[in-house]
Parts: sequence; C-alpha cells; structure tokens
Amino acid sequence: MKDTLYTNTSNTLAQRLGWLVLIWACSIASLGLVAWLMRLLMGLAGMTTSA
Repeated sequence: MKDTLYTNTSNTLAQRLGWLVLIWACSIASLGLVAWLMRLLMGLAGMTTSA
C-alpha cells in the first residue's frame, strides 16, 4: 500500500512558495507588532531617550 502523504502532487511549487512567503510575511509583521508594543510600553514607563 502506498503512503499517500508523499504521493499527493496537488500542491504545485507556486502554491508552496506562496505559503512560504505568506508565513514569512506574517512572522515579520508579528515581530514588528511586538517591537512596537514594547516601545510603547517602555515609553509609558518613562524609558525614553531625549531627542
């Protein structure tokens, strides 16, 4: 009996690359959001630099 996990060819290379780019973009966006929130919280706590 064949293993259907590796014989499914319905996902094309373009679809796989699309998912890769989508996951990468979401991870970069979430990292930016966390950095922005940390900066906001640090500013509210008084940890700012004088310009």
